[in-house]
Amino acid sequence: MNELMNNIKHLREISGAGFLDCKKALNENNNDIEKSVDYLRKKGLAKASKKSLRKTNNGAVGIFFNEKKALLIEINTETDFVAKNDTFLNFFEKIGNYALDINNSNEISVDEFMSLSFEDILISEHFTDIISKIGENVVLNKISIVKKDSNTQIFSYTHNKYRKNIGKICVILKVKTNSEGDEIENLGKNLCMHIAASQPLSIDIAQLDKKVVTKEKEIQKETIKASGKPDNIIDKILEGKMNKYYSEVTLLNQNYVLDNDKTVKNIIDEFISNKIDFKIINYYLFVLGSWW
Repeated sequence: MNELMNNIKHLREISGAGFLDCKKALNENNNDIEKSVDYLRKKGLAKASKKSLRKTNNGAVGIFFNEKKALLIEINTETDFVAKNDTFLNFFEKIGNYALDINNSNEISVDEFMSLSFEDILISEHFTDIISKIGENVVLNKISIVKKDSNTQIFSYTHNKYRKNIGKICVILKVKTNSEGDEIENLGKNLCMHIAASQPLSIDIAQLDKKVVTKEKEIQKETIKASGKPDNIIDKILEGKMNKYYSEVTLLNQNYVLDNDKTVKNIIDEFISNKIDFKIINYYLFVLGSWW
């Protein structure tokens, strides 16, 4: 299958548009998949999807904790079969625990981590060794460190588990609170589950990438114009569409997965009204093969 046919197949999968529409979109945009998705959306031929440009790597993501920090890590493999294998998962645990034990509470890049030594050899050599054992390429894709501070708690959740802390989706939620107890624990865990299911792009509207917002407005405006709506109501319709977009991609404005009649903000406000201190500082979402 040539490159154009591969691109058409991929574009059809992520956009839901027809063969000829995808072919035209690619021809108009020099075979650029991302630009072709935008082209199709402007023509009203594809639905918005923050998942549309994700990679399809196999492997796993994992969470590791100690008293000072939490760590998220993604290691990719070529096949799902290898990702479920104990040889790979034992390797994953070894690398994750070592990364957690590094005397460094700040962020570390993949390249920096790979250049460190562990058990008297470079981390990169450990990867070379596992590649020779399992016969597939194995790549460290992402690593993120979350510091534990005073008056904060960290909650976590792992979805589609291979082991209790390793799976296909991992979430860490960092919260400012002086409160403890089952109510806080349940809220923290449930919000992590919500984040795994709804995969927000930011905590609130103000934290959204301005380029993402501008791009979405342009696409929605072109779609409204293409529908033949009169110019005097385009801005009003655009405002409604953007509010809907914000409710889909920002955590506090999303409908809570355990109670769709309330937003996440509503749920947190209820806890605060009961004099339970709870403020989201940040969340960290690792989805296997995702671009974020």
